[in-house]
Amino acid sequence: MRGLRILGLVVVVVLLVVVFWRWDFLLPFVDAAASSRLGHKVTIQHLHVRLGGTTVITATGISIANPDGFPASEPAFGSIDQLIVAVDVGAYIRHQVLTLTSIEVDHPVFNIRQADGHNNYTLPASQSGGSGKPPQLGDLIINNGTASVIMPAEKSDFRVTMHTAPAPADSKLFSGGEIVVTADGTYTGAPVTGKFVGGALLSLRDKSAPYPIDLHVQNGSTVLSLQGTVLDPADFAGARLKLSLAGQNMANLYQLTGVPIPSTPPYSLAGNVDYANGGFRFTDIAGRVGSSDLEGSIIETPGSPRRQVTAVLSSHRVDLTDLAGFLGATPGKASTPGQDSATQKAQAAAAARPNLLPKTPLNPPRLNVANIDLRYHGGHIINGDVPLDDVVVHLIIDNGRITLNPLNFAVGTGTIASQIDLRPVDGVLHTAAKIDFRNLPLARLMAATHSFAGDGTLGGAAYVTGTGNSVAEIMGHGNGGAKLFLQHGGDISALLVDLAGLQFGDAVLSALGIPQKAPVNCIVSDFTLTNGQIDTKAFLVATTEANILGSGTVDLTDETLHLALRTEATHISIGSLSTPINIGGTLKHPSVAPAAGPLAEKAGAAVALGVLFPPLALIPTIRLGLGDKNACVDTLASVRAGTPHNPK
Repeated sequence: MRGLRILGLVVVVVLLVVVFWRWDFLLPFVDAAASSRLGHKVTIQHLHVRLGGTTVITATGISIANPDGFPASEPAFGSIDQLIVAVDVGAYIRHQVLTLTSIEVDHPVFNIRQADGHNNYTLPASQSGGSGKPPQLGDLIINNGTASVIMPAEKSDFRVTMHTAPAPADSKLFSGGEIVVTADGTYTGAPVTGKFVGGALLSLRDKSAPYPIDLHVQNGSTVLSLQGTVLDPADFAGARLKLSLAGQNMANLYQLTGVPIPSTPPYSLAGNVDYANGGFRFTDIAGRVGSSDLEGSIIETPGSPRRQVTAVLSSHRVDLTDLAGFLGATPGKASTPGQDSATQKAQAAAAARPNLLPKTPLNPPRLNVANIDLRYHGGHIINGDVPLDDVVVHLIIDNGRITLNPLNFAVGTGTIASQIDLRPVDGVLHTAAKIDFRNLPLARLMAATHSFAGDGTLGGAAYVTGTGNSVAEIMGHGNGGAKLFLQHGGDISALLVDLAGLQFGDAVLSALGIPQKAPVNCIVSDFTLTNGQIDTKAFLVATTEANILGSGTVDLTDETLHLALRTEATHISIGSLSTPINIGGTLKHPSVAPAAGPLAEKAGAAVALGVLFPPLALIPTIRLGLGDKNACVDTLASVRAGTPHNPK
């Protein structure tokens, strides 16, 4: 009898607890746990739990404060009117995996802000991962969700809406309903609109029904779409996604991808995207950049202290003007397809600039964002309608240091081989470049002129060291030199007009007293570069009728020319002028005029003293560029000896 009374008392107590127990008693513990996990103070007005095999937890009046120290004038980080979570208790008991069979969120509101050098959305470092199994998620229902994002440092101010909707009747991918997220406003100073549609059913126990994704974003002129499925949306694993990108300039992708890319002309690319081992893979890329086609793959992998980006790309046909952004110049040209009015204006402005050397700075801070290993092969080159054979590039950016080794162009049987090293020191690039010109067939280089007569071989070498963050700065502070040689270069008129681009070439020849069709035996040039000043150590154009000798300087700090040409007769029928021809103006806009007065006398005296004749010490370099047996070695020796060299 006493036992029955005790049992009855227990039953009564349990009933009283069930009837009168208030789950709000646990709120201090729940608030503290949530606050610790998020790094923001979390307060919940009411808490209710309905126990069972599937336990339902309801929290109402949730507010999430900004982190400590964030300006009090800013709105709170977030609020949720009601959160309902259904937990499969049996699954946890059997498998020790937290399974949330459904999550319903009513009117979530978030205010994402930057202020006073801080932000309110960074979670504590401890939230980045854990050793336990991740929770399994089920249905997600969002009712009337909004977010306001204001980040002055990124010049971004946009609004986001989110809600759950039934799937369209004809949808196969979104059979479990849709999560629809839209964005509108400004991102990185440019207008942005976006729409994401994902599956409302997050649990993927049925691998035959992967999670669907349909994303479209336009940020300024950049248009991005991502469509397909993933097997595990929590880890973005098992992705089968198609990524399409298009825009006016790939450099704008830095804001979306965080990968520094030089400026390009308009582009359109598409390929497959997947994710594994913490990195993304963009493979089977195909599309166009400017007038060039592009294909290959780009793989991003995590690393410390920066991630690694490895790319293998190629083009069947590449226009070198499309690659001008790698030098800081404006890429493309007026005829490049796909340009909008803003890009056309930028092209016109670039063409109108008085300077030839690009002044757009490379950005050393951005170069530290990622380590990059890029291999590129262009199968056929178009440059001003002049066909070269191919280009091979291996670009490495490691800890902000850029190396190009090799940067090679093949031209028939010849090669332009380059090695370039740009090393950042205190935010300034220290550059060293070496270029070798080996057995370049001149007729191949001049094929598009249709007026060039004859053949020839070009060779030589150049090297430059300098400091600065643009090509103009590097050359303006540069030191080094160049030696260039040409043998059997066709007739002199074609060379002046086609090779140098001097439309008044015939008039120059007439002033120098040389017949227009005089064949060229060789050209020998030797220049030094000292703190941005190019000085002519030697310049000789040897023809069958006369020798043209050159002298002068080029100032790369302002790109001005101060050069002079003069003839030396090789036989009595050709006279030499007492006044040389001066070449002035700038690199982009040269001018030619007869010299007069003291300058002519000074140049004439220099020629008379013979100081402008190329030295015999150049012969080893000539042989390196043109081969052991060549006309320039013979011509140089004969010029120095005072006897004409007229090969048959």
